[in-house]
Amino acid sequence: MMDALECSHDSPCRTPRRTVATNYGFTGDAIDLDDCTAAIRRGSKSFHIASLLLPRGTRQAAHALYAFCRHSDDVIDDPARRPDALLRLRHRLERIYAGAPCDHACDRAFARIVQNYAIPKTIPLSLLDGFAMDMAGRQYHTIAAVKEYAAGVAATVGLMMSLVMRAGDGWTLARAADLGLAMQLTNIARDVGEDARQGRLYLPLDWLREAGIDGDTFLRDPRFTPALGGVVKRLLEEADRHYQLGHAGIARLPGNCRHAIRTAALTYQDIGRSIARNGYDTISRRARTSLPRKLALVLRAVRPTELQADRGATAPPDPAVAELVAAAADAFALVEGQRRAGARSGSPLERVALIMIEIQQRQRDDQRQQRLARWQKVARLV
Repeated sequence: MMDALECSHDSPCRTPRRTVATNYGFTGDAIDLDDCTAAIRRGSKSFHIASLLLPRGTRQAAHALYAFCRHSDDVIDDPARRPDALLRLRHRLERIYAGAPCDHACDRAFARIVQNYAIPKTIPLSLLDGFAMDMAGRQYHTIAAVKEYAAGVAATVGLMMSLVMRAGDGWTLARAADLGLAMQLTNIARDVGEDARQGRLYLPLDWLREAGIDGDTFLRDPRFTPALGGVVKRLLEEADRHYQLGHAGIARLPGNCRHAIRTAALTYQDIGRSIARNGYDTISRRARTSLPRKLALVLRAVRPTELQADRGATAPPDPAVAELVAAAADAFALVEGQRRAGARSGSPLERVALIMIEIQQRQRDDQRQQRLARWQKVARLV
């Protein structure tokens, strides 16, 4: 049945295209990349600012990854969506992994990502499974169930980003998933009122009951109470636990990627701080982070976050993400083994090409390190 479906052409990420390139660099498609960058600029100023700190190739991959995820989310959230919207997204994902993406800039760009970084299909499929929970209007009885949802819609993105940064050992992937969980829990805390007015409730029902709040009654008339504020506070404390684990993992990322990921983590954590300053009222008030504050966090992120030496050292993946982490680690181990074998047996021409690419990457990294040195000097003066 999937093969019988046509690609949907009513998408804002669709652009006319003649051929589909298979990778970036000399054969990449600048038009697709520009569309993906525009998507992240429109969709998330925080992530866009953080992504500017990544090396060029990683930044391009991150924008492509984000564009497909964001577009899929927008398709599901569209009040005018077709009844078969999710089925069509699954069909498009099948086309992507078959190497024949539909005529959308984000699909073509994402197809290059899954090919170049060997992202296992189970990860973006889990993203779509999370969207299916939204379409079904599912509610969550426990924090573990909330994390299962967050694993699909957010931890998957953290795992794919880690693979894009070539950081694919199990422990580092688990910490990337922790950051995804933390950010989604922050999103849920920030959007309690907005979600409730749309008939959605993501707070754990058992926590609400313990606070004397009936979920259905709350949805009929969303109002802030100190008891509800206590539930939001509890959710942010759980998010902070995952942020701490995530920060521990940033130290294992490539050096030229740490600043960007730390910036994104600190920016999202700051949303939680803003919620706290508002008395945990996310019904009548919406927490925001101003541009000057975001720029201050960029400077702060230059320096590693202070952590206990053993924090996260032996922490296993959260049960909600354990299978996804294992799938990502297995895929990374396979592709790295193939890469090392290929490097040993490559032709002289291939080895020269690799050396040229490495020199270009080092030049870009040197330029970026010079910029970081200037930012560090400014940060010491702040």
